[in-house]
Amino acid sequence: MSLFVRRGEPLCLGAGSCTCPASSPMHILEVDGSGGLFRGLSPHIVCCAVSTLVKRRVKQMELVSAKDEQETSLKALVKETSHEMLLRCVSRVACHPFHVVSVRCMAQFVGREEKYRGMLSCVMQIFNEEGLAGFYVGLVPHVLGELLYLWGYNLLCHFINTYADDDTFSQASAIRSYTKFVMNIAVNVLRYPFTLVGDLMALNDCGLAAGLPPYSPVFKSWLHCWTHLRRQGNLFRGSSLFFRRVPASVMPTVEL
Repeated sequence: MSLFVRRGEPLCLGAGSCTCPASSPMHILEVDGSGGLFRGLSPHIVCCAVSTLVKRRVKQMELVSAKDEQETSLKALVKETSHEMLLRCVSRVACHPFHVVSVRCMAQFVGREEKYRGMLSCVMQIFNEEGLAGFYVGLVPHVLGELLYLWGYNLLCHFINTYADDDTFSQASAIRSYTKFVMNIAVNVLRYPFTLVGDLMALNDCGLAAGLPPYSPVFKSWLHCWTHLRRQGNLFRGSSLFFRRVPASVMPTVEL
């Protein structure tokens, strides 16, 4: 998500020009020094660690029953993907609060705030102001994006590799070797809008300038945010490394 824009410029909510991929980190370096490039690092590390530990724990708790009957390849794929879906959902629920903390710590750069002075301070502030629900804003689009990626990636790889198993096809081995790489890129494109919406909702009306007009409209729900970005043609904003949009005008309001 593109959070870091120059002071006085709104977040990327409208049509605009393109900027160099190095401009944002260089600007942060100029304003905050090297420490500014590591905003939100601690909660992000904790988020990754919690996600890994939860996945490992769920796998250990799983009771795998041996079956004698032969399962078809597709049936085995569905079963494996369903299990992975459970792992990802539980993992996301466990680590999402730390993701929210990380995003908000980073977003303070936009308004030059010092509302959150550290991970513990951010946790206490969110709990006092928003309760437990504050730690799970943006959870739904993130989970939907994970599930879309998981099922899309596994099914596409399965069907392409199944077709490539035909020995009469001369390029079968080459296709199998590149399938996972290409499918990962392709399906990640479909997941990106959900990630963007989830991150925007983590900032929505939280008291930071990055989540309030004129930098960002106040959204009623993640569907409201999705609809607004779709109307503006910004569902994929920030997804490109070399074409990063900067809005030409401030947009203090949003269609209801």
